[in-house]
Amino acid sequence: MTAQQDDEEAPLLQRPKQPTTRTPLPWNQFWILIFLQVSEPLSSLTFTPFTPQLIRDIGVTHGDESQVGHYVGILESSYYAAHMLTIFHWSQLSDHIGRKPVILTALSAISLSMISFGLSKTFPGLVVSRAVCGIFDGSGAVIKSTVMDITDATNLPKAYSYTPISWNIGKIVGPLIGGSLSRPADRFPDIFGRSELLKTYPYLLPCSISAIFVLIAWLIACFCLKETVSTRPLWELIKGGFSRQSYAKPHQPSSNVLVNPGEVRPKPVPLRALLTSKVLTVTASSATMALFQTAFSSVLPVFYATPIELGGLSLDPPRIGAILATQGATLGIFQLVFFARLHDRFGARPIYITGLSSGIPIIILFPVINALARAHGIGLAVWLCIAIQLVLTISLLMCYPSLALFVRASAPNRASLGAINGIVQMFVSGARIIGPASANSVFSYSMREGHDAWLVYYFLTAIIFLAVSTSLLLPRNPSIWEDHP
Repeated sequence: MTAQQDDEEAPLLQRPKQPTTRTPLPWNQFWILIFLQVSEPLSSLTFTPFTPQLIRDIGVTHGDESQVGHYVGILESSYYAAHMLTIFHWSQLSDHIGRKPVILTALSAISLSMISFGLSKTFPGLVVSRAVCGIFDGSGAVIKSTVMDITDATNLPKAYSYTPISWNIGKIVGPLIGGSLSRPADRFPDIFGRSELLKTYPYLLPCSISAIFVLIAWLIACFCLKETVSTRPLWELIKGGFSRQSYAKPHQPSSNVLVNPGEVRPKPVPLRALLTSKVLTVTASSATMALFQTAFSSVLPVFYATPIELGGLSLDPPRIGAILATQGATLGIFQLVFFARLHDRFGARPIYITGLSSGIPIIILFPVINALARAHGIGLAVWLCIAIQLVLTISLLMCYPSLALFVRASAPNRASLGAINGIVQMFVSGARIIGPASANSVFSYSMREGHDAWLVYYFLTAIIFLAVSTSLLLPRNPSIWEDHP
């Protein structure tokens, strides 16, 4: 019998008996985490519909339409460049000082950076606003760790059928806010026409609306969210210099900490011990998946906004916002209703590989849509193809909850969930730097006269094949990793 056969057959013989009933989800805390997680996609996707027009307005392209995508990519990548440098440290810190302080810090940074973005009138100002947000925003990875803290193997798939609700609310509301409320003095002169502030800063209103939502989320986290990691108070850790001894001292959890007082919590594992083959495999899969998803998501609104004769669709920000909002609503409903059932029926890896494979027809539809628009204008055929493309993205975005199950299974113990999520998110952020900047730059390059207009689609196809290749390294089920630590 080969080693591979041993790996695939041993779990069936040695796997301990699983509970027959699922642990109920702790809804009193779980709904708070869902609400808090709306902040990140809501803030980032508020920019999406109007960013191409904003780049034109500030004059950084000097009227060269082919450069719009290039600068949009740089702006989107600035957040992830800063995020990559700090996300592991925020996540690891949450294993020691608790999840709640890190989440509150992140929400504060998001809210302030939104206001700063709306007040920026230069391209460097926009980049700094997004970079500062990226430096302090550790919410995504830490909220994932918190979800893993309050769930177990029996109810985690169910939890991940709900957690995308927050992202999809952000995908619906964010583009609608950005698309409908940008340049309000021009679009709604009867209401905002007399506001000199909104004439001077035409994108401040949508940014302010999102910032107010994040502030509300901060208040809910501050007063309602319970800590899931039992640690000493932050001021004591600072006084002790964050030494290993200060971590090791026992501390009785308060009433605001959601842990079992009698439970002996394992210590976080050192960084070198975390870099196992399991962690490296799931990190490679997460990074390549994020590389494609962010490249595609970045190209999509630029494709919609680019003139038809240059390879796009010539859509305005309100239409772009409506399309992206529809995509978010459809995905949210599908994932809520079907993900847990599909996971129970097929398992995590088949869902993940199928989702990645849907990227190929998604890419092919880009030139098809533009060819139809050139030949017949923006008619029924174009809208039908747009609808098909958006439906296919449902399968693509189902990859994220599937990967989250592998991330949890790769952790050596529950005390290191924050650090594991931090490692994965650090490389995901690196991929998200490369994805938007490279894809939009290739898109801009391909629009120039004399260049292959399909170059960007070849580029996206190559990324898809890379992502599928790394997915083949994953086991057929996360439980195989859990059974063989």
